[in-house]
Amino acid sequence: MGLEPVTIPVRRLPRLALALMMGFAAMPVLAPAMSPSAFAKGPDSLADLATEVSDAVVNISASQTVEDTRSAVPNLPQGTPFDDLFEEFFRRRGQGPQGGEGGPRQQRRSASLGSGFVIDATGIVITNNHVIADANEVTVIFTDGQRLKAEVLGKDAKVDIAVLRVKPEKPLKAVKFGDSEKMRVGDWVMAVGNPFGLGGTVTAGIVSARNRNIDSGPYDNYIQTDASINKGNSGGPLFNMAGEVIGVNTAILSPSGGSVGIGFATPAATLEPVIEQLQKFGETRRGWLGVRIQSVDETIAESLGLGKPRGALVAGVDDKGPGKPAGIKSGDVIIKFDGKDVKDSRELPKIVAATAVGREVNVIVMRGGKEQELKVTLGRLEDGEKQASLDGGKGDKNGGPAASPVQKALGMELGAMTADARKKFNLKEGTDGVLVTSVDPNSPAAEKRISPGDRILEINQDPVSKPEDVARKLKELKDQGRKSALLFVASPQDDKRFVPLPLN
Repeated sequence: MGLEPVTIPVRRLPRLALALMMGFAAMPVLAPAMSPSAFAKGPDSLADLATEVSDAVVNISASQTVEDTRSAVPNLPQGTPFDDLFEEFFRRRGQGPQGGEGGPRQQRRSASLGSGFVIDATGIVITNNHVIADANEVTVIFTDGQRLKAEVLGKDAKVDIAVLRVKPEKPLKAVKFGDSEKMRVGDWVMAVGNPFGLGGTVTAGIVSARNRNIDSGPYDNYIQTDASINKGNSGGPLFNMAGEVIGVNTAILSPSGGSVGIGFATPAATLEPVIEQLQKFGETRRGWLGVRIQSVDETIAESLGLGKPRGALVAGVDDKGPGKPAGIKSGDVIIKFDGKDVKDSRELPKIVAATAVGREVNVIVMRGGKEQELKVTLGRLEDGEKQASLDGGKGDKNGGPAASPVQKALGMELGAMTADARKKFNLKEGTDGVLVTSVDPNSPAAEKRISPGDRILEINQDPVSKPEDVARKLKELKDQGRKSALLFVASPQDDKRFVPLPLN
C-alpha cells in the first residue's frame, strides 16, 4: 500500500500565470543584479551517500486474505459462439464456471507495496502503520533480492509507524536516526524508497517547511519536502546529508495522486520514543493529563488578560484524570508544561504524550490573570481512552437546577432551567447554568455556533446560574472597559467549549 494522497481543489490561477500557460506575452521581469555565488550551492553529487545507505532501505510487501465479494458468474446461454470467450474472461477474474449463485465463496489475496528501513543489524525494520495495518503476512524484500517474513512487534496509528522484526542469517546493513530538530528550511534531504513498486529509487530536494499540520492525527508536526515521493514511498526514510534518518515519508499533497513537490515526513524526534515503546512493550504508553483543550485566539487572550495568544485553554477536566486532583480547572490556560513553553494548543498534546507515564511534572497555568504552579502525576493516555469509551467521553459533570425569567443579552434570549425547558431541549435532570432559548441569526453568538438548548456556565471564569447573573457580569465587564466576554458554554450533549463574544 502506498502513500495516501491528500487532494486539494484546483484554485483559480493568477492572471499572469494563466497568461503564461496560454502562451500570451507577459511583462518582462527585471532580475536583480546578483552573482551566481550569492545562491547556496547544492551538493555536487549524492552518489556516495546513496551507495552508503541504499542497502538499508527495503521494500515491504503486505498481503491480506479476504473473502471474494465479486459478483458470481451469471447464468449464460449454452452452445453460443461466445462460450470460450466467457469462460476465459471469468477464469482470468478468478471465477470458475462453477461459481454461480449459491456456489462456494472464494478466498483471494490482496497485496500492497511500501517502503521501510533497517535500524538494527539484528533485524529491526521500520515502516508506516498504514502499509501493513490489516496484513496477514508481511515480507521484507532487500536490495539483493533476499525475502524474509516479518513479525509485527508493534504499530501505532497516531503517528503512523510500525516496527517489524526479521531473522536474517547474517547482520544487515542498518542506518540510524539523526536530530530532526536541527533541520532548517532549505537544508538538503534525500529520500529512498519503492515508488509504484519500481524498487530502490533515490530522489533529492530540500526541507520546504517544518511543523506542518495536515490534520491527519493529534501529533501532526511534519517535515515538508520537495524531494519527489509517490505512492509506494510510504515508510521509507528521509535522510540528511550525513546519512541519518531525520524523517519517515508518510503522506503527499496532490490533486493528481502523483508527486507535485509537496511531501510530508514524520520527524525522527516524534518517532524515536514511540519506536522505543513499541520495541519494549509492543504498544505505546503515552502520558495523559486528562483535560480537554481549545485554542487561544486574540479575543480569548484579551478576555483573560493574557496579552497575546499563547498556551492551551482548558475547556474541561476529566473526573478520573490526573489533572483534576492536581487542581487544574476549566478556564485555566496552560502556558508551560514540564519546563517547556506551550506556544499553542497543538503543542500541549505532543509534549504530554512524550512524557513518561507516572512522572510528576510542574504545570504553569494562568488563572485570574496570575500564574500558578501545579504538580501533576501523569496517567497513561491509553487507559484514559478506554475510560472515555466506557462513559461516552464525558468528563466533568454538572448538577443543580436554576430558575429565572427570560432575559436578552448578546443576541440571545436566556431563560429558566425548568422541567419543561429540560424536556424541550432534551437536557438531563440536574443540569445547571443559564439556558439559551433562542439566538438572533444575525448576531455574533450565531456566528460562533451557539444554539438554543446550549447552556452558559461561566462568564470570564465566574459561574452564572440565572439570566440576571449574565446581565450583571456583562455590565461589570463593560464598566471595566473590556471589549469582549468569554462564555463557557455546554451543549445539550454536555460538550463544553469557550466562546468569546464582543460586548458591543
